[in-house]
Amino acid sequence: MSQLFEAITLRDLTVPNRVWVSPMCQYSSVDGLPNDWHLMHLGQFAAGGAGLVMTEASAVLPEGRISPQDAGIWNDDQATAWRRVVDFIHAQGAVAAMQLAHAGRKGSTKRPWDGSGSVPEDEGGWQSVGPTHQAFGEYAAPRALSEAEVARIPAAFAAAARRAIDAGFDTVELHFAHGYLVHQFYSPLSNTRTDGYGGDFDGRTRLALEIAEAVREELGDDRAVLARISASDWEDGGWTIDDSVRLARLLNERGIDLIDSSSGGNTPSPKITLGPGYQVPFAEQIRAEAKVATGAVGMITEPAQAEEIIASGAADVVFLARALLRDPHWPLRAANVLGDDVPWVDQYSRAKSWH
Repeated sequence: MSQLFEAITLRDLTVPNRVWVSPMCQYSSVDGLPNDWHLMHLGQFAAGGAGLVMTEASAVLPEGRISPQDAGIWNDDQATAWRRVVDFIHAQGAVAAMQLAHAGRKGSTKRPWDGSGSVPEDEGGWQSVGPTHQAFGEYAAPRALSEAEVARIPAAFAAAARRAIDAGFDTVELHFAHGYLVHQFYSPLSNTRTDGYGGDFDGRTRLALEIAEAVREELGDDRAVLARISASDWEDGGWTIDDSVRLARLLNERGIDLIDSSSGGNTPSPKITLGPGYQVPFAEQIRAEAKVATGAVGMITEPAQAEEIIASGAADVVFLARALLRDPHWPLRAANVLGDDVPWVDQYSRAKSWH
């Protein structure tokens, strides 16, 4: 069997393979509620053989949404609505995960097919918040959070994590990447605060560590918890991979079991060198130096490529997004290419022979 299709265990969580669904915003919710679209979107990946299926960024507070059409987990009605999605994922043999998020200064923005920029308050938007009044690109300037307001955010993540688990999700991922609130705090490019949540590395990473601590305390010692970080700002004077290794160690000490290693998102035009697997070296360095499990993401498209990432020890799992949108049954095809015999859902089993 290929290593891509070996199970992996984190605390009490065992995932049947290393092909995991990356969070993908769908901008299709009303009042943060998932609906038939989310059931179809996520369910197809479970039926297609993914080991772990993760929701889109789900806001822990109403103002934490990226767009007015984002999903949420800030109230019990949303948790109830998520349950049927979770049940369907489980019925196909996959693990269900929820990404918990707060967009910060990148909140209240238009969904991609409606253009770009911020949604005015009189059109269903809201006043975004951030570490300072500094805006992201052309977006509306946020309101700077007070120190007391920042200190309350970890409790919102913890409460959302509890709702997610009570709704049936097996694990949660803390979204600390892509220029959203927590990334805004730890990057020196966006955090020029001088209070306890700013200044040096310790002050800028304080919010991330407090959220990790709060979620771990809420969920206890047995439940696996993941975190996605942006390993580099791809900008001079910004957050670096060495900073990420340091943060990963601290997160692991606070109970984070796997670092989902992405990058960028905190500046409008970062100097990214794109190419197949371009972010894999981040996962590899964090895994080697921080001694923590990692996930690799970004332009991973071919079965042999994914297998090499796992077999070489560059990462413990691969997260796929656009490759799965193009082919929701990518894991089943990959297993065939790699010579593995993996379970198929009964309804599709007649197609298991590729001849």
